Amino acid sequence: MLVLVVLGLEVYIAGALVGIVGLMAMRGWSVGAAISGLTPHAEIVHYGLSVVPMFILLGYFAQRANIIGEAFHAFRLWLAWLPGGLAVATIFSAAGFSAVSGSSTATAAVFSRVAIPEMLKSGYAKSLASGTVAASGTLAALIPPSAILVLYALIVEESVGRLLIAAVVPGLLTALAYALVPITWALLYPNSSPPARQIMPDEARITWGDRFLAIRGVASIFGTVVLILSGIYFGWMTPTESGAVGAFLILVLAIFRKQMTFQGFREALRETVSITVMIFSIVWGVIIFVRFLGYAGLPEELSTWIGGIEAPRIVILLGILLIYLVLGMFMDAIGMMMLTLPFVYPTIITLGYDPIWFGIVLVKMVEVGLMTPPIGMNCFIVAAARDDIPLQTVFKGITPFFVADGFIIALLILAPDIVALL
Repeated sequence: MLVLVVLGLEVYIAGALVGIVGLMAMRGWSVGAAISGLTPHAEIVHYGLSVVPMFILLGYFAQRANIIGEAFHAFRLWLAWLPGGLAVATIFSAAGFSAVSGSSTATAAVFSRVAIPEMLKSGYAKSLASGTVAASGTLAALIPPSAILVLYALIVEESVGRLLIAAVVPGLLTALAYALVPITWALLYPNSSPPARQIMPDEARITWGDRFLAIRGVASIFGTVVLILSGIYFGWMTPTESGAVGAFLILVLAIFRKQMTFQGFREALRETVSITVMIFSIVWGVIIFVRFLGYAGLPEELSTWIGGIEAPRIVILLGILLIYLVLGMFMDAIGMMMLTLPFVYPTIITLGYDPIWFGIVLVKMVEVGLMTPPIGMNCFIVAAARDDIPLQTVFKGITPFFVADGFIIALLILAPDIVALL
């Protein structure tokens, strides 16, 4: 299957093809064909998967409502005085948008158009500007709502709500760690970003009233996030219902502000359907492969073998994370997770790790994969959106953010209670 993927076949086709052939070889033509035909439908009609299009739709409605521009303006007024202040404002704006988006690629694409022009116009180095946006986009993989976390929960049959709540604190810590990168960069290399007075020469005329007025512009983000998380945390709504309510509120807000045209509404629906179909295709293709592995007994054999290795469990965990780091260089996040969890999850349980905690650590590794060359999806998106910034420059700018991610992953391993805080 990996050979087929490396040769260029889509993950869902490679997984389904190998799974069908394997099932037929083990169970015969008719039984294998029946399992291959019935399994995808039986798995995808689960109610839990309906949360995916709701969160995606919520993000596209938020994009149409100009929430991003307002968030960037607000954080710029509050944070521009810091070294690398515009980059810091970009990170926190992206974190806010991630909280209503759930799509890393969408976040990177949008901020490539919103934040990079402002940073370049203010004299920021291209590597700092592009690296900040590429890294900021990965926050959507962790900060709820997150489609990747939802898929993890469904694959391993864990609570979607518990996973989304558990991701809040690690997501905020990641945003803070990312914010330290441009501050440190600006202090070490002053020429990479201009001082605040050069960015905002009229800063003396900006009052505290202006700053608090700007917060009102992003209240819709925080209100929606609080509603979604509160609904899940207190059991008022299922994750799907909270996503639907959030999408509806953002739609009403966009219409009220006259920022949603009928054409924009149609495009948001079309993009939601496109992304949802892509995700579901990977799910049904890989499910056939997973069912074949189940009949072969490979996950149980592998977990038994690893459980018998005479080595500290932390060493085995680090080996698993290293595998994800390598796979992230060549595979997309969802495909990588779908293909590996049937092997990895039983091993994690055998080693005695908490599945909720591991889900958060796994998504952190997925974040790293979204930045890692040669595939680094977010880096490609930023380079594609900006013809004046070569891909090599984006990869150069993303490098310091790997250090921040490494620090957060180490912190989660050393202090796993952080995940269970909420």
